Amino acid sequence: MIFTITGLIVLLAAAVWIFMQQPMFGKLPEGSRLERIRQSPHYKNGQFQNQSPTQMLVSDKSKVRALWDFMFIRVKDLRPSQKLPAVKTDLKNLDRNEDLVVWMGHSSLYLQINGKRILTDPVLVSASPVAFVNKAYPGTGIYRPDDMPDIDYLLITHDHWDHLDYKTMLNLKGRTGKVICPLGVGAHLEYWGFDPAIITELDWNEDVQLEGGIHLTALPARHFSGRGISSNHSLWAGYMLQSALGNIYLSGDTGYDSHFRKIKEQFGTIDLAIMENGQYNEDWKYIHLIPEDLVKAVEELKPAKLMTVHNSKYALARHPWYEPLDKIYEASAQHQFPLITPRIGEPVRLKDSTQTFSKWW
Repeated sequence: MIFTITGLIVLLAAAVWIFMQQPMFGKLPEGSRLERIRQSPHYKNGQFQNQSPTQMLVSDKSKVRALWDFMFIRVKDLRPSQKLPAVKTDLKNLDRNEDLVVWMGHSSLYLQINGKRILTDPVLVSASPVAFVNKAYPGTGIYRPDDMPDIDYLLITHDHWDHLDYKTMLNLKGRTGKVICPLGVGAHLEYWGFDPAIITELDWNEDVQLEGGIHLTALPARHFSGRGISSNHSLWAGYMLQSALGNIYLSGDTGYDSHFRKIKEQFGTIDLAIMENGQYNEDWKYIHLIPEDLVKAVEELKPAKLMTVHNSKYALARHPWYEPLDKIYEASAQHQFPLITPRIGEPVRLKDSTQTFSKWW
């Protein structure tokens, strides 16, 4: 019996190891890319570090118990019972001179700024190594990679599966002008066949001038990275996009920390903040924004408009699917946040101050 159990464990471990050799798991940084990473002040003891000490799991539960609860505790309305009212805007035939943002669910965004097409964290096929494990909510998977026009700038905030989709990346390869990503993430893209000449990796607070009069700065976030067993060999980040339209802040995945206050001090006016809101849990409250921490962050940033993402497509945490939207909607009424609530696929016209949005969920 002991030999049988041992043999089964060995076979299972071997099967997992073989599965994880597939290209979709990406590649760790090496060579000159790794040498640059080692020069970063945020890289210590062989890993990237957050600005503040950060526990991944803050409860008293063991990792096994936490995983058990995550997998098997039932949550009422974890997923919507019917199709969500998404709108499929034809992105290829938009007037590219119209400045707008289209949310495609979760953290995937299509932007047009000063005639440039920008795509952020496009996850249009699968948000996990095995697609059937975490299917998109009914009605939310309306955009596929082929629906994307050729892209001027592809922005990646970090390498987690729900932000860096292998099959979407393969489709965009050859249709993307330049890629901007945090340190180390370019190793995955180069491994998947992207021309390294079009990849720009940034550390926190490094910036780059883009065409169309757009200035981009990579900003700190409180999170982690990794596509397999090992973590934090690449960086995670938010972005500020500055142009004649004003300052557009993309928070990326992040927990609450002092970086929000510092971003406000650094940039002053924030015309639109697109913030993480959803897939949170008290057990990992330092690496995602729980509702009360999102309120604190918004109060510190004081954006002229607020839009939230990281919700309404995938169940990556154990809360009702609509809870993040309800919470920020209630907070916006209480604190007078300038919240906008576009449906998936509904264009937000950046120069239209009269545009209104419904409570669609």
